[in-house]
Amino acid sequence: MRGSTVLPGTPCAAPRAGDPPVHRLELRLPDDVPFAAGSFDAVGPLSRAAFPHRHTFYEIVHVTAGTGAHVVDLARWELRPPHLAVIVPGQVHRWEDARGLDGTVVLFTEDFLLDHPGDRALLRRLGERPWLTLDGPTHARTARLMAELAEEYGHGDPGFATVLRSLLRVLLVRTARLPGPGPDAGAGPGDGAQAGRAGAVAEEFARLIARTGEDHRSVRECAELIGVTPGHLTAAVRAATGRTPGVLLREARTREAQRLLIGTDLSIHQVARRAGFDDPAYFCRFFRRETGRSPGDFRKHHDGRVPSLEGGGVRA
Repeated sequence: MRGSTVLPGTPCAAPRAGDPPVHRLELRLPDDVPFAAGSFDAVGPLSRAAFPHRHTFYEIVHVTAGTGAHVVDLARWELRPPHLAVIVPGQVHRWEDARGLDGTVVLFTEDFLLDHPGDRALLRRLGERPWLTLDGPTHARTARLMAELAEEYGHGDPGFATVLRSLLRVLLVRTARLPGPGPDAGAGPGDGAQAGRAGAVAEEFARLIARTGEDHRSVRECAELIGVTPGHLTAAVRAATGRTPGVLLREARTREAQRLLIGTDLSIHQVARRAGFDDPAYFCRFFRRETGRSPGDFRKHHDGRVPSLEGGGVRA
């Protein structure tokens, strides 16, 4: 996607004052494949960033050593390796009190998913359960696969991009099979409602509201951007997810507000504006209705906030 990659040395961006920094994927050359893989040391210090930040790309991390915790949105996961972590664009994450963190990191943008565009839906489902603890055999298989990805990327031999896409697809499908809360482990990309025109419309809607700020739009505005009627959009999304576009938009706005409340020191009024509410009082009523708590109460019961960029805090 345009703006999701940069050349080495380009500073990460904060689109608006107070928002967490946004990391874009560094490419060695402008026409490089939007993919990278290697150890934490090879990928660089931002792979261990201890401050809340977002990505414009997907990140899959195979953690093989370390202590501390990994925080993804509202969840804090203790490090007891081996683990597999999946972070999707827009999520806010950080490594907390990490010591001896080691493993392999794989980074790629949506543009890399050329052969299997249905993998975008699979990745979003995996992002709902971003922290998986691996048993011995699964850890060994994952380590071999991650090593192959890093080796193929490092050598850059002719046809390496095709090999990388094939290896990545194996990794995604195997990860989807792992037990744990979240999506149906047996569901594969392109299955069921994801097939056909209705699935394509639902997929485009999901991609649209996954972008920061796009969840402020109405169902009608989303339908116009996708090029369908509101009724068609509602039918397609309901067939794919069992829920309506309006419900998913409310969930996305609530999730973004939660991220800002626990990831920045913005005031409640500022968070309301960031979440697309002109009236802070209405925002408070909306938030309480969706979560059962006021914004202030929600923030008070979540530790780990850091100074926002607007307040002169950490810059990447």
